[in-house]
Amino acid sequence: MPRRPGARAEIVPATLPTVWLARDWPPTTVAARVRSGTWERAGRGVLLDASTTADPYERRRDLALARAIGVHTAASSDRWFSHQTAALLWGLPLWTAPRATHLLSPHRAGGGRPASLRIHTGPMSDDELTCVNGLPVTSLARTVADCLATLPPLEGLVVADAALHRKVPADDVLRAIQLRGRTNGYIRAAALLSLADDGAESPGESATRYQLLRAGLPVPTTQIPVSTRVGTVWGDLGWDGWRVLLEYDGRDKYVTREDLVAEKRRHDAVVETGRRVLRVTHQDMGSAVARVVPLLPATVTRNLRRRPELAA
Repeated sequence: MPRRPGARAEIVPATLPTVWLARDWPPTTVAARVRSGTWERAGRGVLLDASTTADPYERRRDLALARAIGVHTAASSDRWFSHQTAALLWGLPLWTAPRATHLLSPHRAGGGRPASLRIHTGPMSDDELTCVNGLPVTSLARTVADCLATLPPLEGLVVADAALHRKVPADDVLRAIQLRGRTNGYIRAAALLSLADDGAESPGESATRYQLLRAGLPVPTTQIPVSTRVGTVWGDLGWDGWRVLLEYDGRDKYVTREDLVAEKRRHDAVVETGRRVLRVTHQDMGSAVARVVPLLPATVTRNLRRRPELAA
């Protein structure tokens, strides 16, 4: 809860993991280090330190980044990392880390490529192509547009929210969408972009809002200020006119016992103002709508309007 509006993040490209290429080592050394658990195979001919991180998502992200490095070292033509791979390189969070490496190419790909490599073709302009950490990638706006057009709605909204939170102008993303025309999901992408919110500070908050929007509930406000006896507290999202707040509790929210105690004080102080607070975790996100509906006026819940662009 203790947040303030305007506290937007900056774009910080991903820190690339250290990788080893199998071609640079004797096969016996590679095999021995994989057997011992020192290295892990990230992709064809690419190896990653097996002890980089224990977090499952971060591990999948590092494997995806390692595969991208491997693809780059083997590239023989002009290609740019795109879609989810570009999002990772830009440091944007994803709801799920990709198993395939995505590339944008000016030429239609031939056969014989591995299933772990996805080649996208289509129009591209020079201002949509750049480099991050020495790797060729699509621009931030083009990356977000492509993710909105091709990912499931929840995952696309996570990327768009994170990009807007990091000060990527929505108009730039809309322009990238409009340049693609009425093809390959870009009409839906514009509708999804209109629902993106720069106040979402984590994928979990974006996913919670997605559940509410998909059910047809009114668009919630993010980062709601509440004046309490312990000072101003910022609620993740909700409808302050109906005095309903939702708080997403991620696994990293409470590091110490002191964090938990401080959050309990803030929670109690907000409840004392007459607001109802619904706490949501990753495990019970699917039931968020059923839990919040009884807290809203019947005139609202009797007239829910489904949003077709959010249908999975």
